[in-house]
Amino acid sequence: MKKVCSHLEATEHRRTAPVHPSGHGCVECLKDGGDWLHLRMCLSCGHVGCCDDSPSRHATQHFHASAHPVMKSFEPGEDWAWCFVDEQFLERIPTFPGESPPVHYSAPMSAP
Repeated sequence: MKKVCSHLEATEHRRTAPVHPSGHGCVECLKDGGDWLHLRMCLSCGHVGCCDDSPSRHATQHFHASAHPVMKSFEPGEDWAWCFVDEQFLERIPTFPGESPPVHYSAPMSAP
C-alpha cells in the first residue's frame, strides 16, 4: 500500500476549526457568469472553485496561484481529497459540518 503524502496525512489529523467555504459556487464563475460541473474547496483557505471537467478549471488555477496543496470535494456526500503537489488521492478525510454542502450547487443558468 502506498504511503499517503504529508499534505493528505495532515487532513486526517485535523483537530482545529473547520475551513469555511468562500460561497455556494465557484467564486470566479459566479463573478464572470461561467458554468461548472462539480465544485472543489481548498482546505487551506476555503476557496470554492470548479473542477477540471468544468470549462474554466478554477480549482486547479487556485492551486497554481496560491500553492495551497489540498482540495476536497465540495459535493454532497463526498469527503475525498486531492493533493496537487504529490498528485495523490485520499478516498475519505474527516470533515467538519459545513465543509460538505447539503445539496449540489448548480451553476446559475446563463442568460441567452
